[in-house]
Amino acid sequence: MCGIAGLHSLRQEPIPGLPGALGLMNELLAHRGPDDQGVWQSEDRATGLAHRRLTIIDLSDTGHQPMVGEDGNVLTYNGEIYNYLELREALGDSWRFRSTSDTETILAAYARYGASCVDHLRGMFAFALWDGARLFCARDRFGIKPFYYAVVGDTFIFASEVKALVPFLESVDTDPEAFAEYLTFQYPIGEHTLFKGVQQLMPGHCLSVERGEVRVHPYWDVDYKIDWDHGHDYFQKRLRELIEDSVELHLRSDVPVGSYLSGGIDSSLVATLARGYSDGNRLAFHGKFTDHPGYDESGYAETAAAACDSDLKQLEITADDFVEHIGNVIYQLDYPVAGPGSFPQYMVSGLASKHVKVVLGGQGGDEIFGGYARYLIAYFEQCIKAAVDGTYKDGNFVVTAESIIPNLGVLREYKPLIRKFWQEGLFDDLDSRYFRLINRSTQLHDEIEWDELGDHGVFERFQAIFNNRNNVRKEAYFDSMTHFDFKCLLPALLHVEDRVSMAHGLESRVPLLDHPLIEFMATVPADVKFKDGRMKHLLKSASADVLPDSILNRRDKMGFPVPLKEWSEGDLAPFVDDMLRTDKFRNRPFINGLAVERGLTSASRFSRKLWGLLSIELWYQAFHDRAHEYRARLERARDASHPGAPAQG
Repeated sequence: MCGIAGLHSLRQEPIPGLPGALGLMNELLAHRGPDDQGVWQSEDRATGLAHRRLTIIDLSDTGHQPMVGEDGNVLTYNGEIYNYLELREALGDSWRFRSTSDTETILAAYARYGASCVDHLRGMFAFALWDGARLFCARDRFGIKPFYYAVVGDTFIFASEVKALVPFLESVDTDPEAFAEYLTFQYPIGEHTLFKGVQQLMPGHCLSVERGEVRVHPYWDVDYKIDWDHGHDYFQKRLRELIEDSVELHLRSDVPVGSYLSGGIDSSLVATLARGYSDGNRLAFHGKFTDHPGYDESGYAETAAAACDSDLKQLEITADDFVEHIGNVIYQLDYPVAGPGSFPQYMVSGLASKHVKVVLGGQGGDEIFGGYARYLIAYFEQCIKAAVDGTYKDGNFVVTAESIIPNLGVLREYKPLIRKFWQEGLFDDLDSRYFRLINRSTQLHDEIEWDELGDHGVFERFQAIFNNRNNVRKEAYFDSMTHFDFKCLLPALLHVEDRVSMAHGLESRVPLLDHPLIEFMATVPADVKFKDGRMKHLLKSASADVLPDSILNRRDKMGFPVPLKEWSEGDLAPFVDDMLRTDKFRNRPFINGLAVERGLTSASRFSRKLWGLLSIELWYQAFHDRAHEYRARLERARDASHPGAPAQG
């Protein structure tokens, strides 16, 4: 787990001040790799790579990066290749390994397979490899590890985090298309970021820069080819085998490994299985809110820890912590993304980093196995429609209204959402209905200057993903919903997972996101995954022998909610005033400051309005207001570069 960065001249000309520029990028990524750093530049100074290292596998100097292979190719890489031992054995007849690191297996795989090397990698990764003629870059299948890039003038620039690109931008501006997506979903759904001119390499994609051209292409996607030949018992048994195999691989490390433990099914299963493989993996970490009722899930975490004999370290999180740390949280995120859960995640990551360098989590379980209550809300509506229309026999539905009713108790806390959801558009097309369920822009109807922002086709881009029949069958409503969240929401949550852990020099691993497991789940019929409307049915049945009933059958999992509304009406009120009731905020692009002031007290308990507005303002303060400081740092770094700088470091 590390930080990567680099520059490449599209005209193959020397880049002025290259050593200093690489050094500055390393400074801005220092939190990602506190153990080591390095830079490399080509003899013609047209290409340079930078690296910050967090030592996890091969703790010796032979794992230093950027790594130069025996064939002269150079690599800067972030992540973990969990099948590196198997790759070493497979490639040993054509490559003389000089380290025990997983890094070198990428160089060896590229030497054997070229760009197809990514097909042989099992793990999380983002890397850039210079082979003397081409800069080849890739990002893992799910977007666990980040890769951002920009073309400024004639220079291609990339980094693990946008903050390392900001000094090179001619101006720091808001991308209106990505901003509209953020307001709608709380995350961008495409390659655009909230920084105009900065793009993200999408999950499962490669990028090559050759002869002055930047080309991007996909190398992997999930394909829902349903297996109709097997039954529930087969799918349950095979799922358990794949999860156990993934957890065992994710424990490969030369340093101790711990676990996040939220008290939900996903993290509890990962922590329990990990304990079975390693006596050394005893530490687990949990954050809790105790100053307001309804937010404390520590009892479930304690139950899970006791069941698997883990030593649970807990952190009580307060409003004072929010005031002290929220500015750094948004800075570390690079730009606003997802909900307020990033704040407690940041705090718990800080706790974990005091004890371990690697931690396992359950990220991805809701998107893969169907754990969001909105899936049940949407499906219940369609069941009613099918009952009214008499269309149960057309193959469009995997459950009946009669079978789904016993499982609707989980929606008790969602009655206000259901009431609002059914106020208009009842029984409309499936894509429109799901869009309405996940569209958060309605909470900001008055606070955003929508006419100024303009129409950026957000719904049409949503439709293109939701209705992609190359991946999902037309009749599979459940698969369509989970597929959209897998492709769009999950990368946003992984964005948070990466940043809040790396802010503390901590490696976060997600064993449920292993591509053999994901490819298998795409073959499971929806009526097995979502039997009778039971969320996470298959995962629960595959975990029944190892998880306590109180966790396996709980119906009140909240997903790390934050008592932001309660805090804002008490200890947090002065902080909110300082952020959102200022002339500076009123003059931010696309913001109606007066409407914000009027609407702050009207937000519901779990509304994202306050969080979204605070995130936007803190983002502007961290990057837009300080753009001149970033550019000045770059100029100083370039000026400090001397012509006799070594070609390699």
